[in-house]
Amino acid sequence: MSVLERPDSVGSPSDTPAAAPPQPAAAAPRRRSWGLRAQVNGLVGLLTLLFVAWLLVLKLNNLRDSVKEEVVAANRVATQLLNRTAWLYAAQGTPGMLAFLNGVGRIRSNDVTLSDAQGHVLYTSPPSPYKPGRDAPDWFERYIAPEPLMQAYEFPDGRLEVTANASRAALDAWDELLRFTGVALALLVALNALVFWLVGRAVRPFGRIVRALEQLESGRFDARLPPLRGTEAAAIGSAFNRMVAQLRTHIDTEKRAVLAERRLGDSRELARWLDDHIEQERRTIARELHDEFGQSVTAIRSLALAVARRVPDEESRQAAQLIADESLRLYDAMHGLIPRLAPLVLDSMGLSAALQDLVERTRRAHPGLQLSLVLPAEMPALATEAALALYRAAQEGLTNALRHGAAQRIEIRLWVEAGALQLRLRDDGRGLPAQWQQRPGHHGLRWLDERVSAQGGRLSVQPAAPQGVELQVWLPLQPPDDSQAAPSAARPNQDDEETP
Repeated sequence: MSVLERPDSVGSPSDTPAAAPPQPAAAAPRRRSWGLRAQVNGLVGLLTLLFVAWLLVLKLNNLRDSVKEEVVAANRVATQLLNRTAWLYAAQGTPGMLAFLNGVGRIRSNDVTLSDAQGHVLYTSPPSPYKPGRDAPDWFERYIAPEPLMQAYEFPDGRLEVTANASRAALDAWDELLRFTGVALALLVALNALVFWLVGRAVRPFGRIVRALEQLESGRFDARLPPLRGTEAAAIGSAFNRMVAQLRTHIDTEKRAVLAERRLGDSRELARWLDDHIEQERRTIARELHDEFGQSVTAIRSLALAVARRVPDEESRQAAQLIADESLRLYDAMHGLIPRLAPLVLDSMGLSAALQDLVERTRRAHPGLQLSLVLPAEMPALATEAALALYRAAQEGLTNALRHGAAQRIEIRLWVEAGALQLRLRDDGRGLPAQWQQRPGHHGLRWLDERVSAQGGRLSVQPAAPQGVELQVWLPLQPPDDSQAAPSAARPNQDDEETP
């Protein structure tokens, strides 16, 4: 009676299959950054390697199933053969069974062993002549071979054992796996070489782009890219050329702006230099008129009056009196011209006195005008240029209000607030025309704005409520130079409104 046994004495494979063939360790990451070509080729190589590894796993499983099917089938065939014929020779005893086995020889994928009743081995099947001297690696054979199968037949004077042997099938599977791995690796190398060449050809235009960017970084703004192959490279090249063109345009515009700003600064400096020299010439002319010409006119009038008193002839007396009257009118006109040229009272008595003198002369020239002046209780020390700028602002505001606005009421106020000196002139005239700043002219206000800006201040001209114009000047208080300090008024105007 035959039974299917799995004896413990026969080596059984491990419950867990052996691991897959070890893969080469990944290369240590480089410290330097990889190029695009190397990155793409490395990615494609990694994906291809993973695909090949997956194919190897599938191939191993397929080979394992094939070996198992072959070994089990061969064991079953051998079992059926021996089961039918062994009993025929078993009646002849052990010698008959031994003769039968010697005649059968090697049974594929099986080892046959005959033992006597005492357990002595009488026969062992010869080794397989197929691929002698070679065996698959142990780990591979343990992984791919099925669990050993053993059939035992008990005879009255002996025991026959048939055990499955998968060594030759495992060797065939190992050789097939080696061939498959070689072909796969060759295809992997060929594929990576092809990808490396194709990627190198595809990214070749990017090298030109990088060199052009390096030229641009070094200051060569005439760098241009030729037409590049590839949709993306052509788009990048066109965008780069447009960017360089725009950059050159912006640089040229910036150069022109810097040149214009430099010329404007030179023009402003020249304008300030001319303005300073004009003021100096005005002061010189005003002093000459006041000192030399004024004394001469006074002397002429005195001589004419003396002649008129002493000559007996009436006609000569009238002529001398006419000379004296004309000298007086010339003297008055000269004194009216001197403040317009240069406010000498500003240099001698300060801003408060100069503004009071300006207001008094304006009142005398316009009898119906309501003009008020409010001054601070204590005038701070001012540099000559700052005091002159405030005086010219008041003078320009009065002139515009009377000449262009036909004002009947004008208020002038000067006060100190938050470390600055502020002047405000408000009138009730016709006001400002629409878009007056875009119209030609207004040279006086523009000249005044330049003068105030040169002192670090601000000038604003805007409509006043309910009508008229409000001119306001803001000047920061700065310590004046000793040589340029304008004297302050000893007292505020007592004839005007109360001082704030």
